[in-house]
Amino acid sequence: MTRRLPLLINGEFVASHTDQWIPVTNPATQAVLCEAPAATAGEMEQAIASAKAAFADWKEVPVSERARLMLRYQALLKEHQEEIAEILSQETGKTFEDAKGDVWRGIEVAEQAANIASLMMGETMGNVARSIDSHSWTQPLGVCAGITPFNFPAMIPLWMFPLAIAAGNTFVLKPSEQDPMTPNRLAELFQQAGAAPGLLQVVHGGKEQVDTLLTHPDIKAVSFVGSVPVGQHVYRTATDHLKRAQCFAGAKNHMVIMPDAKKEQVISSLVGSSCGAAGQRCMAISVAVFVGDSQAWIDELKDEFAKIRPGAWNDPDAAYGPQISPQAKERVLTLIKQGKEEGANCLLDGSECTVDGLPDGNWVGPTLFSGVTPDMSIYREEIFGPVLCCVTVDTLEEALELVNNSPYGNGTSIFTACGAAARKYQHEVEVGQVGINVPIPVPLPFFSFTGWKGSFYGDQHAYGKQAVRFYTETKTVTSRWFDSDIPAAGPNMSINLK
Repeated sequence: MTRRLPLLINGEFVASHTDQWIPVTNPATQAVLCEAPAATAGEMEQAIASAKAAFADWKEVPVSERARLMLRYQALLKEHQEEIAEILSQETGKTFEDAKGDVWRGIEVAEQAANIASLMMGETMGNVARSIDSHSWTQPLGVCAGITPFNFPAMIPLWMFPLAIAAGNTFVLKPSEQDPMTPNRLAELFQQAGAAPGLLQVVHGGKEQVDTLLTHPDIKAVSFVGSVPVGQHVYRTATDHLKRAQCFAGAKNHMVIMPDAKKEQVISSLVGSSCGAAGQRCMAISVAVFVGDSQAWIDELKDEFAKIRPGAWNDPDAAYGPQISPQAKERVLTLIKQGKEEGANCLLDGSECTVDGLPDGNWVGPTLFSGVTPDMSIYREEIFGPVLCCVTVDTLEEALELVNNSPYGNGTSIFTACGAAARKYQHEVEVGQVGINVPIPVPLPFFSFTGWKGSFYGDQHAYGKQAVRFYTETKTVTSRWFDSDIPAAGPNMSINLK
């Protein structure tokens, strides 16, 4: 009998009473690994009610105790990193090394959550007016929710619930239905770390369950990572219901290559950043902008692309794994076909890729286009596959204009040996995360993940100080204490402090 995943409600893993079960498949074989429940309306209500009840006690727990919970949790995550990575590899298809990296980047955020005391400190000022002092407190919101995507089933849940809970909130997590086994294991370890019942709830399902979180009056804030259409729906629906929302959506990330860059580093970085994780990263480089004479390197780039191949998660020679689903593969293949039809030069075509012994996998081989122009579908759309588009321009100014005209602003990078060019680029580019000779500039968790433009809807970003601000609110207190021998003054009829 196929294994059926439980829900986590009020500290207990419970079997769902749903009659709707979602198969979770291995994308390299199509074998069904388990079934995830589409939580019933009653189960959703129970999870949210449990989180609300737990908040009443949790918000009063001293910040040092909340930090110690996160210390215990990150220690368990480290102890079980390879086990989590193996689960993750089987349900996403990621290579084992890539999966371990997914888990590790999440562990780093859990470590940052253990630093919650300094992140929640308020501000004070004495004598803002005569004998009047002001100070501020940072306090939790209540019940928060997270809706996470398939491509990072460890890292992105760990972006969310550790910081939210460390800040004094409780949390309802709705992971992707395509790879829910990893988030369930993260939740098991959180319970093992000593989390009180109700701090974290895990519910499964699709749009119906998401909409419940977006509209429920007891949910105060919603975090989301995923596609543009869903991100817009989440943001509009949550804010229409007067909730805070942070929604990370699509991307079209450019790497600008100057002629003075180190060629070997450029080529290696382009291969890894465009094809790693089968291109299924919101920070993947999908457009290479060759400036001036650097376009002569495209033939050598093609040779390096041709050397890599996809394969099974436990194949040490595989560069990356399959697309997450047959539908995702078909979408990538359609865009490759459109690129050829629209006049781009397909230097390397991975459409007919196969892997020995795994005929049913969602394989797409490394694919490289040159002669790409901004009007083409492969330039405009986020492909989310191992496909790199090469564009050529004459100057850095043209490269900046190209990048700044993109509706997205998630990540970008420039490879150069010139400090002046790098400074000009980082200062003028309209993108939230910039790498200088770094292809994928995902910040470490003491900074925040700061996508711009159509890549993000909201005000405060993920992890770092901004996430703590997102999951908390500020109370400002202004106080005066009277000595017994001070006579009462007359009424102050203005708004000035006297």
